[in-house]
Amino acid sequence: MKLSSLLSRFRRSGADKPAGAVEAPKVEVKTFEPPREAKGENGNGVTMTESTRETGSLATDDAEGFGVEASVQTDVGRVREINEDSGRFSRPSDPATLATKGVLLIVADGMGGHSAGEVASGMTVELVPRLYYGSASPAPDALREAVEETNRQIYAASLADESKRGMGTTCTALALANGEAFTAHVGDSRLYMMRGGKIYLLTEDHSAVMEMVKLGLITMDEARTHEDKNVILRALGTSPEVEVSTLKPFRARAGDKYLLCSDGLYDLVSDDEIERELSSAEDIHAAGERLIVMAKGRGGHDNITVGILELVPAPGNGAAAGRDGAGETREWRV
Repeated sequence: MKLSSLLSRFRRSGADKPAGAVEAPKVEVKTFEPPREAKGENGNGVTMTESTRETGSLATDDAEGFGVEASVQTDVGRVREINEDSGRFSRPSDPATLATKGVLLIVADGMGGHSAGEVASGMTVELVPRLYYGSASPAPDALREAVEETNRQIYAASLADESKRGMGTTCTALALANGEAFTAHVGDSRLYMMRGGKIYLLTEDHSAVMEMVKLGLITMDEARTHEDKNVILRALGTSPEVEVSTLKPFRARAGDKYLLCSDGLYDLVSDDEIERELSSAEDIHAAGERLIVMAKGRGGHDNITVGILELVPAPGNGAAAGRDGAGETREWRV
């Protein structure tokens, strides 16, 4: 992934001075590491990183609760030596926090020399959940603010270490809380929603080719193979402030599937194919794995990360289900 010089349009004066970093609130988390034997060759003969899976309840303000199934998978691909992608699923243990802030899924695609991209994406999936769950703001505002503050801290870290200068990352975050879905988005990772058997792209790429499409210079099909398809116009960590795109919260429904991915997937797998795999796979974990295998089979020129949430009907009162499902905080990172 490359960051265009067009980013200078978004930089404010005084960008050479790091903004004061705010200490992220401490949130109790338990990080799950897949057992070593779970990693390795899968049935398709390619190396995969085992995803994490969770089935739990999500309280809503009506009589119906949602069961949440989550899967996060990442793969280095066939060309890159380092995986600069990161993904994380978080579910708080406290019933009150779960009711107001819900669950959170993040995909981040880093960029920068050496290990800098890996650092930037790793900081994103660490900081955004802590800042989001530790905020007193309403959930949609808290998510946007968490991404804005994460940008400041990545930028400050890049100035403090010459080897990390210029590092950055995309960030696409989806939260499901109180029966609603909302997002915060920077860069060209994507969020799809599958509802009623049809897939919908909910985010707009902050990329040079998307600007060309909007101006009518090229078509979406031409954008897939354009030489500048990996040039992005916005990223976390490249300037002291960043414009975060959001969607107005909308009602989630039982049966919804939400897929977050880095460009390593959608560059090589079409939206129609994503829809087909989400529809036909036996579960979301299998769907994510099959999509990664498909991208790798077509060259796997970039890191590939896929995070999927599915909402399934939960019997009984949603709030009660949330209490019954409370336990240790669940937080998985790949």
